Amino acid sequence: MTLRLSDDETEALRMRAAAENRSMQEVARDAVRRYIETTTKRELLDHAIEATLTQYGEALRRLGDEE
Repeated sequence: MTLRLSDDETEALRMRAAAENRSMQEVARDAVRRYIETTTKRELLDHAIEATLTQYGEALRRLGDEE
């Protein structure tokens, strides 16, 4: 796989890697791994919320109307 970055992105990555005393590849791979983990967790949460609203939506609406 080839990752093409803009000059600004490359420089920012180079500076971040130097600040952390890591390779640019390590920093980029870590960023991709974090993105995947975060996105996966968000999708699971969205699915759980959707399922809950489908199952209990009417009851939740009624509870909200009682205030």
